[in-house]
Order: sequence, then structure tokens, then C-alpha cells
Amino acid sequence: MASFFLHGWAFSDTEQYREWAMAGYNAPVTDAVSPWVYPVLAQLPIMLPRIAGHDLYLLAWTLMITVLNAAAMWFLLHRAHRPAVGELPGPVGDLSAADGAGARNGRPAAADAPSVARHEQPGSGDGVQAPGAAGQGRAAASSPQAPRGSSAVLSRQRSAAVAGWWWVVFTVFLGYLSFARVEGVAAPIVFLGLLYAVRQPVVGAALLSVATWIKVWPAATVLAMVIALRQRVRIVLTGVVVTALVVAGVLALGGIEHIADFALNQGSRGMQLEATFSTPWVWAAVLGIGGSKIADNTAINSTEVYGPGVDVMASLMQPLLLLAVAGAAALLLRALRRGADRGRLVYAGTLLLTTVLIVFNKVGSPQFMVWLAPVIMVGLLHDRVRWRTPALLVLGIAATTFVIYPLFYTPLIHANPVMAAVLTVRNVLLVALLLWTARRIWQLGSRAPVDAHTSGQRRAPGPTLEA
Repeated sequence: MASFFLHGWAFSDTEQYREWAMAGYNAPVTDAVSPWVYPVLAQLPIMLPRIAGHDLYLLAWTLMITVLNAAAMWFLLHRAHRPAVGELPGPVGDLSAADGAGARNGRPAAADAPSVARHEQPGSGDGVQAPGAAGQGRAAASSPQAPRGSSAVLSRQRSAAVAGWWWVVFTVFLGYLSFARVEGVAAPIVFLGLLYAVRQPVVGAALLSVATWIKVWPAATVLAMVIALRQRVRIVLTGVVVTALVVAGVLALGGIEHIADFALNQGSRGMQLEATFSTPWVWAAVLGIGGSKIADNTAINSTEVYGPGVDVMASLMQPLLLLAVAGAAALLLRALRRGADRGRLVYAGTLLLTTVLIVFNKVGSPQFMVWLAPVIMVGLLHDRVRWRTPALLVLGIAATTFVIYPLFYTPLIHANPVMAAVLTVRNVLLVALLLWTARRIWQLGSRAPVDAHTSGQRRAPGPTLEA
């Protein structure tokens, strides 16, 4: 990136961002200014680096993303591991304070099962506690020694460190894409929103609503919260309030006629080269079957696949996406009605809905992989054993995506079979992630009574390998 800074260049989409920033807010569309394609709050981070000037725009943009990532990392390492009032200070799989107290008093641990059944994960019970659990949870959380010195909290600190290092590796694997897209602004905000989503749903919903007005994909987390949490009315009202404030701001500054441009200015898209459902046509182009090819759609500056059946597939993608979202919501509702833990359902539901938005999308841009990072970090924080599998899958997705773009995108455009194979591996990993998450949510519903029973059984102090 230093070579770009020194020469006053921009990289990838930051060239477009710089163009918008230099033109100013609500600039008219001309031959030199492309139509706006993001929700309106994205103008704030895109305009901010303008203060550094044209040649240093990329440097200022990168520093802004770095500051946002540092703030999110600080919250992860210094705030996320602390139990809230009313929570037992143990992560999933650890010996709870109540469990330990029962053992020390000579009672079998199983006798405490009703008290800890809803506390296998801090915050995961959405404030729902069995009789006797609230008092024990508050006592444990308010104890001057338990929150900081217990094995449960120490284990949570280790989980935070694991999540932090995972984020660093993910950023390295994804390369420039972690910094050269507006996703780099939205991702830390989504992460903070997920941290508060279960403990303080209104705060989480406010952060996620702001992020949605920067980039639409955080709406997946809001939907998971609305389905899984009891405070769904307050969550929806929070989103409405944030939206009203955004609309009021646009009315005051001008440009209300463009507030929906992010949904209307996408152009007539076909099947983008990297999209999961484009894979058959990529190989048809590589093998020269049926006149299939890979070529640019100059109208929207996109590379797409062409061949028999592509137009039909492109027309079916939007209905398929809606059906997939409906299916994911139905799966979440099934798990909820069968007694699944609400907090776990928020995190798993966020991953499922986000992956659906990627797999069933006819665009498939490489920066979409950034969408997966916030929920993986929160998942590792709360249940690093079970979330190890999706964490490794997403690292593989990030690494293969960086090989595809920007490293060897030109050979892929020219139907290079090796790069077609790399793209296929990446898309297979995405499908595998989708299936893992769907299976996890199914298990949350199918095994909820078993999880509640086993959470009260005696465990050795400290973290276990099974959450």
C-alpha cells in the first residue's frame, strides 16, 4: 500500500470514493462523477478522508479504517470478556459460579441444574433465568474476586485473545480488501453491535441500524435479533428511530430524492464472475462449451459470465435469495420454538443469514467476505470450540479470495483453469459454511433440552473442550 501512498494513487474502489469525495455532497451525476450506489451514511466515511487532499486520500482512508479496527479490538480485549450484572461469569462450557458453590457446600452439582440451565453462555439467555438464577448470577458478577479472578473469566479472556488473533490473520489473508472497501468501515461497527446485541439489544440495534445505512448487509443481524430476542419491538423501534434521524438529516442537507439510489442505481446485472451460482458457466468458458465466455459488462463496470441459460439464472437469483432468507428465518423460528438458547441463536442466525446473502447473490464481489468477520469473532468469544470450524472455513475463504482478487484476477478473466479451480474451492467453502451453520441451528433446536440438562452436570474447574 505504501507505493500507492507515495505516488498519490488510490486503489480499487477507493478511486471511486475519492471521485465522490472530491465532487462533494449530493454532487450531480456527470461524465466525471458516477452515480451513488451506497446507503446515504456511507458518505460520512467517504467524505472524511477528503481533508487530507486528493493525493493523500488513500492514506487518510487507510488510517481511518485502522482507527476503527483498533477501537473494536480494544472493546474485544478489554470489555467483551466482562460479565454483565445478572450473568454468571463463565463462558460456554466453563464451571459456573453457582455450580462451584453447590459443590463446595456439599451439594451435588446436578442439584444446581435449574439455576444454571439458562446460563451456559453469558448473555445467551436473553435475560431469562430459572428460579434462583438471578440472585446467584448477580452475586457472582458483583463479587470483588469472581469476575476478574475466576477460571471462567480467565477462559473468556483467552477466548477474546483467540478472536483478536483470528481477526488479525483474517485481515492479512484478505489483504487489501480489508481496507479498500466501505465494508472496512461497517465491519467494526457491526462487531460492536453484535457484542451488545444480546446484553443490551437497543444499543446493539442502534449500532447495527447505523451500519445498515452505510452498507445494507448488517440488516441480516437485525433480522436475527428480531427473530430470536424478546425485545423485538424495541429493536424494531430503534431501527425506525435511526432511519427517521437519517431521513431528517438528508432533508436538512438536501438530496432526499437520492436517498434510495443505493437500491435503484445497481443497473441491469447479469451473473458476476465470482458469484457462487456462476461456477458452472466459469468452467463452461474454461472448457469452451456452448459458446460460454467471461467478459466485462462496461455499463456497470463488472465482469460477468455469458452462455446458455445465464439470463434465466440471473432472473431467478432474486427469488432464490428471498426464498433462502425465508428458509433461514423458518429454521431460526423452529429452533426458538423448541427452546434454543436465544443468544446462541442470534450469533448462529447472523452467520446463516449473512452467508445466505453471499451464496445466493448474483454479484459475488470479493469484499463480501468481510461481512463474515464480525460474527465469527463474536462466535469465538462466546464458544471458541464450536466456532472453530466456521472460523477455519472463513480463513480459507479469505485466503482464496485474495488470490482471486487482486492477485490473479486477470488470468481468471481469461478463463485460466488454475484460477477457475481456486474460485471453485472458494465457492465450495462458502457452501460448506452455509451447511455447517444450518446444521448448527437445527441442532440448537433439536438438542436444547439436552444442552439444558448437561449444563448442570459436574465439570472440572476451567474451560472444557465441549461447549
